[in-house]
Formats: sequence, structure tokens, C-alpha cells
Amino acid sequence: MTHRKRPAFTADERTQLIGWLDMQREIIQWKCEGVSDSDAHRAVLPSSPHMTMAGLLAHLRWVEQTWFEVMLLDAPADGPQFDPDDSDADMKVDGIPLARLLAEYETQWRKSNEIVARHSLDDIGRNRDWAVGRASVRWILLHMIEETARHAGHMDAIRELLDGATGYY
Repeated sequence: MTHRKRPAFTADERTQLIGWLDMQREIIQWKCEGVSDSDAHRAVLPSSPHMTMAGLLAHLRWVEQTWFEVMLLDAPADGPQFDPDDSDADMKVDGIPLARLLAEYETQWRKSNEIVARHSLDDIGRNRDWAVGRASVRWILLHMIEETARHAGHMDAIRELLDGATGYY
């Protein structure tokens, strides 16, 4: 098992924020290691049929796009997460291989990091369609750490129910 690296105790704020977020992203990837496509799409929580390894991975990809592209840069609100008739649309990924979902997630987070690198932590989002579009880059990073870590916890439980695999980081 490879251990993820936490940011240095005395690193500057930007390095710590990106470092903690990157570590959580890597944990998401790690939780998917060795999971078959069929298990990645298998629901283990009866009340949450879309909360699968694959569904959470896709959701996190679209959450990154929402915050860094739509809210911060005011890009068009495109993607399944904006479906007005289906609040779970971003988690509905039946038939999409786990490897593809992992690649899309990593591509998205690298794009997010490039966006953050071009902005001050104090810069404010440009989107005015939602109140959250006025969040600072710092706020968005903190929120993304929380969001990603929360779903890493979900993946911990799902993975254990799928095949018994456990581990923190």
C-alpha cells in the first residue's frame, strides 16, 4: 500500500490547501484500485442506489467542474449536475468503465489545479446565477477538501461492503 503525503506542517497556505485536496483526490483513486467494473457499478446501500464507486467518482468529477469552471470562471452550466429534472444525473454512469471515469476525474482535477494556479486565494468567483458563485478561491478549495474527503469516507464504507478492503490513507 502506498501512503499519500500530507503537505508540510509549515507550508504556505496555498501549498497546504492544494496539498490536502490532492491527497484526498489520490485517496479517491486508491479506493478504486482493484475494483472490477461490475463492482464499481454495484449499489451496496439500499436507500442510495446511485452511490456506487463509479457514481461517486463521476459526481466528484462534475463537482470539480462546477466549482472551478462554472462558479469561479463563469463557464456555461453544462453537465449532468445541472439537469433540472434529475438531481442524481451526475452519478448515473451505468456502462461507463471505471478506468474511463478515473481518467476523466484526474483530467478534471488537473484542470482545476491549473485554474487555481492562475488565481489569488482572495479572487472571487464570477458566476452571478447562484449566490455560491461569489465564493473566493480559498472558500472553494476548503469546500472541495470537505466534499472530496466526505465522499472518500463513503468510498471507504462502500469498498469494505464490496470486498472487505479497508485502509485510511
